[in-house]
Amino acid sequence: MPKVSVVIPCYNQGRFVNEAVNSVLEQSFQHFEIIIVNDGSSDSFTNNLLKNYNKPKTKVVNTSINKGVSSARNTAIAKARGKYILPLDADDKIGKTYLEKAVKILDTKPKIGIVYCKAEVFGTTNGKWKLPKYKFPNILVGNCIFVSALFRKSDWNKTKGYRTEMKHGFEDWEFWLSLIELGVKVYRIPKVLFYYRTQANSRSKTICKNEDNAKQKIYNFHSGLYMRNIKKIIADLYEPMLKHNKDILFRINWKVKNLKLIFFIKKS
Repeated sequence: MPKVSVVIPCYNQGRFVNEAVNSVLEQSFQHFEIIIVNDGSSDSFTNNLLKNYNKPKTKVVNTSINKGVSSARNTAIAKARGKYILPLDADDKIGKTYLEKAVKILDTKPKIGIVYCKAEVFGTTNGKWKLPKYKFPNILVGNCIFVSALFRKSDWNKTKGYRTEMKHGFEDWEFWLSLIELGVKVYRIPKVLFYYRTQANSRSKTICKNEDNAKQKIYNFHSGLYMRNIKKIIADLYEPMLKHNKDILFRINWKVKNLKLIFFIKKS
């Protein structure tokens, strides 16, 4: 029985799949399975490659139409036999000891439910991916955990999974908030073990165009979490600014035009 299920959604990304899969097969920890979801690809190369894909420990699940990454990940996780889940996009890669280090943390620290690491980008740009280290409540304002973090399948079962309503990005951020709302802790491995591919037609550009709408949905899904932590958000993120502007009425709104959670802070 595999301990980790690596789930790889693939939509017309056949040219990258072998790199992603090989990075998993080369892991120092070998108790895993790989589930690729061919999410209604229209590209003949991708379909021909995955039709009779015969890499070790790997199986392919086909969907008749493209339903998006949230649905594809959920499909794979529902079929997963592993105790722990690692989502991996078809064009990304992981370092050789990622599973080994992450599994050890999850095995020995039951309160930790999300394990990620430092990362680098490659492709059209190369270098360190300068993400801030996880801190609560900062993650309520902006995501700092990339898609390829390990979590427990039992925790996924307690949530709604990756929400298919998040069609234009930030579905990973929304999912992390669902896990955090369960009370799980987050751990970052202090080593580069994830490699994110940048492309000219990167999905991140589409995400940026729909940022306001996506953030509004996140707030709607987790309004209780936001409202319970208003004081922490203000204290941790905005108090330094307020100390230098005590005589001014401030309007703080997270740069989202339609976000309903708006703070007005007034000198007492």
